[in-house]
Amino acid sequence: MKKRNLFTSLVKFVDLQNISGILLLITTLGAMIMANSNFADDYFRFWNTEIGFSVGESELIKPLLLWVNDGLMAIFFFLIGLEIKREVLLGQLNSIRKIMFPLVGALGGIIFPVLFFFVLNSNPETVSGWGIPMATDIAFSLAVLNVLGKRVPLSLKIFLTAFAIVDDLAAVMVIALFYSSSIQIGVLIWALGLLLVTYFVSYKGFYSHPFIVIMGAIIWFLFLESGIHPTISGVLMAFAIPVKQRVGLQVFLRRMRSFANNFRTSKSVSEPILTKEQLSLVKRQRNWLKYFESPLQRWEEILRTWVSVVIIPIFALANAGVSITDTEHMEMGLITTIALCLFLGKSIGISSAVLISKKLKFIQVPRDIGIKEIIGVSFIAGIGFTMAIFIATLAFVNNPEYIDSAKIGILVGSLASAFTGYFLLRSSKKKDDLLEGV
Repeated sequence: MKKRNLFTSLVKFVDLQNISGILLLITTLGAMIMANSNFADDYFRFWNTEIGFSVGESELIKPLLLWVNDGLMAIFFFLIGLEIKREVLLGQLNSIRKIMFPLVGALGGIIFPVLFFFVLNSNPETVSGWGIPMATDIAFSLAVLNVLGKRVPLSLKIFLTAFAIVDDLAAVMVIALFYSSSIQIGVLIWALGLLLVTYFVSYKGFYSHPFIVIMGAIIWFLFLESGIHPTISGVLMAFAIPVKQRVGLQVFLRRMRSFANNFRTSKSVSEPILTKEQLSLVKRQRNWLKYFESPLQRWEEILRTWVSVVIIPIFALANAGVSITDTEHMEMGLITTIALCLFLGKSIGISSAVLISKKLKFIQVPRDIGIKEIIGVSFIAGIGFTMAIFIATLAFVNNPEYIDSAKIGILVGSLASAFTGYFLLRSSKKKDDLLEGV
């Protein structure tokens, strides 16, 4: 039953990511077209429109672009935090045996692109972009695998999903440690204090959606004011969401049987509406359904669709618009460096780390994953779109003239990785190249 549930959940997840990948492609192309058309001035002016509010002498007014990158992306990071917590406690990262395969791949896919960047980068002003090629875009990468259909084994999709989660965790840590501005210790202490209160309340068994939303908004604002990038608050808040239901299975079943018996004995009416007694039973039943549902799972169900089909496409629409006609201000060295880091750094790093670890018997690779599958998915992991662009906006916040060049490098490297990985996996022959002898 567990295998069936895992398969069903993965199918739903992959299908949603495929839709997200298509929307990402559409919004990315839309942003690129607008940024290079007669509407370019209107496009850039719109995203730089300042909106916000003020209370007394305090005000929170930011360009619309930053509301997307600092605000909406905090929800994206909240979902990442939920996925990390679930996988660590219950999923593909909940044991040493399960975690080693994606962990080894993730480490190779993180270390090699960074090393490539430092080796290839020749401009001291762009050295802060070293973190850009670290992360993999799970929506685009799973969308490519999904296009391949049955040519790709399920275990490879599970590997890529677990790998991307480890990858995202590393990216979150890098953002927190290296891409935050000067830190206001006093404000940060207040933020961490409220976070600890939220953790304590959750640990004691009190859980409320409104409480989480209110505390999350306050902590997000305090992180923003402290100098730590506010999206980190999204990840940390996710760890306060309980996994366990508030009532166990046996208690829930007894209660449902009781409701069923009460419905049988309740007064029946001919009209298509419920009696007051029946309406009360329905309301009480709904509450018990909420008690039995995992809060973490509930948040994931609510947010995954919104993040996949609304937030990430909006992020792409706001950030992918790059004027490719303005070549005079392009930093070709940075474009080439980032593209090569994604294309070669990821593929060489992941495949070599996995194959060497397999040879040393440090990890166990599923039998239906062969050498071509490993190399192919290593190229697919070079699709760095969402997180890479996000890190680029942070890396060059003091040198905004390099942001467009970084975005072009990301697009070029991601496209090259996607096509190479796709054709490698499309031509793979699992029976001929299984890793038995590697």
